[in-house]
Amino acid sequence: MRKVIDKKVYNTERDEHLGFKYVGIFGHLNGYEEQLFVTKSGQHYIFGAGGPESPYAEPQIKLLTREEADLWEHEYHL
Repeated sequence: MRKVIDKKVYNTERDEHLGFKYVGIFGHLNGYEEQLFVTKSGQHYIFGAGGPESPYAEPQIKLLTREEADLWEHEYHL
């Protein structure tokens, strides 16, 4: 996925992939996945996608602070 946010480009095919998690069963109404990425400039973000009743009913990119990314990585043992 490629998305421009505040005039900066985030591209899941180009940026470094750091890890992923699944919540529920992907493909179910409320199941979803999150993938953690970092850009060359150090901006961390989550790419999320899931079922229509999940937080990611529409695929999206959510920017994270370094602290949020560290917490995400720690929580999922990456």
